[in-house]
Amino acid sequence: MSPLTLSHQRLPGVTVIAVCGEMDATNRGEFEAYVAKARSSPGERLVFDLSRVPFMDSSGLHVLLTCTTDRLRHGGAVHLASAQPLPTRLFEITGVSNHVPVHDSVEDAITAARASAPERSF
Repeated sequence: MSPLTLSHQRLPGVTVIAVCGEMDATNRGEFEAYVAKARSSPGERLVFDLSRVPFMDSSGLHVLLTCTTDRLRHGGAVHLASAQPLPTRLFEITGVSNHVPVHDSVEDAITAARASAPERSF
């Protein structure tokens, strides 16, 4: 298993969190803590760059969904970007892709996050 590496960049109107490595129960706490630290306000827009996440289980998905619910509750949004095949399949099987925008590229996700109106429910 590859270790989890996390970084973030604040851009005008959006924070991009880059995730590298497998997301599972062994690093769920680390991922949750990093997301909490990286956010600047509850109502912000977040983009998760998943281009270097080869595998994600329900633990990683749970963190993304909790974050999404929190953002929506405060007028923000979460966008997922550049997901590899296994995480993409997980989003499809669970129906997450019907509720959380999934974009082909980080640039597309940033553009959509900046342009999107706050969602009302999740």
